[in-house]
Amino acid sequence: MTEQSSAVPAARAFVDRPTPITAGSVRQRPSGMRHGRYLPFGTVDLPDRTWPSKVITKAPRWLSTDLRDGNQALIDPMSPARKRKMFDLLVAMGYKEIEVGFPSSGATDRAFVRSLIEEGAIPEDVTISVLTQAREELIEKTVESLVGAPRATVHLYNATAPLFRRVVFRNDRAATKAIATDGTRLVMEYAEKLLGEDTVFGYQYSPEIFVDTELDFALEVCEAVMDVWQPGEGREIILNLPATVERATPNVQADQFEWMSRNLSRREFVCLSVHPHNDRGTAVASAELAYMAGADRIEGCLFGQGERTGNVDLVTLGMNLFSQGIDPQIDFSDIDEVRRTAEYCNQMEVHPRHPYAGDLVYTSFSGSHQDAIKKGFDVLAADAAAAGVPVEEHTWGVPYLPIDPKDVGRTYEAVIRVNSQSGKGGVAYVLKNDHKLDLPRRMQIEFSRIIQTMTDAEGGEVTPAEIWRVFEDEYLPTTANPWGRISLSGSRTLTTEDGRDALTAEAVVDGVPVTLAGTGNGPVSAFADALAQIGVDVRVLDYAEHALSEGGDAQAAAYVECAVDGRVLWGVGIDGNTVLASLKAMISAVNRARRG
Repeated sequence: MTEQSSAVPAARAFVDRPTPITAGSVRQRPSGMRHGRYLPFGTVDLPDRTWPSKVITKAPRWLSTDLRDGNQALIDPMSPARKRKMFDLLVAMGYKEIEVGFPSSGATDRAFVRSLIEEGAIPEDVTISVLTQAREELIEKTVESLVGAPRATVHLYNATAPLFRRVVFRNDRAATKAIATDGTRLVMEYAEKLLGEDTVFGYQYSPEIFVDTELDFALEVCEAVMDVWQPGEGREIILNLPATVERATPNVQADQFEWMSRNLSRREFVCLSVHPHNDRGTAVASAELAYMAGADRIEGCLFGQGERTGNVDLVTLGMNLFSQGIDPQIDFSDIDEVRRTAEYCNQMEVHPRHPYAGDLVYTSFSGSHQDAIKKGFDVLAADAAAAGVPVEEHTWGVPYLPIDPKDVGRTYEAVIRVNSQSGKGGVAYVLKNDHKLDLPRRMQIEFSRIIQTMTDAEGGEVTPAEIWRVFEDEYLPTTANPWGRISLSGSRTLTTEDGRDALTAEAVVDGVPVTLAGTGNGPVSAFADALAQIGVDVRVLDYAEHALSEGGDAQAAAYVECAVDGRVLWGVGIDGNTVLASLKAMISAVNRARRG
């Protein structure tokens, strides 16, 4: 019996004790998906790669392809009016190279290109670009559409990747290269024939699906194209290396670009351009690393519009530079207007979590985030004052906000929004930002609990207007909501012979005008004594005040923590007279205690 009874508790203790998680003890189960059908993407033999140690210090050349690549991916392609609005937006933002269409594809694109030229809509320093396949009749139509343009580039492409050579075109390497060189020669012939000397003419070639093309063959085709075009001083060629379908990790694409940049002849006369799509969700990283690896220009669309998962997002790329102290040379200072215009032109909404531009990207609901942001703004203001510079000129540094929302045209109204996950920091921020009320910490806690009770009961988000309505109802009776047993209209204080304050206050108690009188070692203490005369037991525990504005008619806000009949409550008073503000705060606490 002894051995049996002693063994049972030991076994229970072992069973009940939680098993610690150790390295290797948590294992994912196989998914059951047919992953073996897919081959891993290859790597580039580049052991002396240099791009990982590079740092971006200036903006690349940009090309917007919203009106071509972006437009062809729309369910409802842009009307001429929407196209023109997009073009005007891109020009206003500062884009100097804009791909405006595929004029050989049909009358709509050709008419738009012609309208830009004939209406004089293209600034002298803006180069328009048009795309064509490498077929003579299409090249002729394409070049013809550019007659009269001040600056124009013809962009010719053909597929070079082995899958496309084998499956789509059934071409070998030699035939694929011939398409590129013959097309280049035809572009030159038709430009010579159709375009006058008033057009500054350029040429761009893309070995399509570059990332899947053998590097040696991509180089061979590009060199053959350059042999035809003959780039040199004052005669640039743009070689665009597109990730038509993004399949490689960004580091592999960077290796591809560094390899090409090293091995291209006549490199000083080549603008090496990167054109990422976002099939793997890493287009921004791919563009940035390719730029570090030797690319000179980035092609993309506003907000990542484009086929399938989209082109690389020019807004995110530009703002990434801005957030690192680099001028993107594109104006995003009214990012909401950019977003609204893009949404109108594309008839597609920008996601509320979209970097830099979404409705919610500068918004925090989490209580700890809100508290950190509020403290960050306070410290930033203090640091700027100490440095003797305006806040908007001081080095930015606020938790959870990578940039100042005001730098892209946002106000601070949406930075902190309150819901059931919010804490005292969010509520306090709204009151300080919208109403200049800087609540003491313990009062922040008290009022946040009131808001929390409201959100728990009703659900959803609480707007700043609703927060203010609840605050007024809780602490500041109004003429529309005149709650409270006591109201105060005025007071006067005299100093007695023994140095104490004698206070007389005109008040209304339970609807009856009365004069309250008391003495103490200050107005607040004297008023507590006066309230005791009508049976109100109030003791001041903490007090804070601050000005709400400057000048002769400035108002003050007072916050008083009181023990009222054994309950600890805060009260708030606002008045042009600081003493009266503090007395009103005491009454606010007293009225709240009697209210329930």
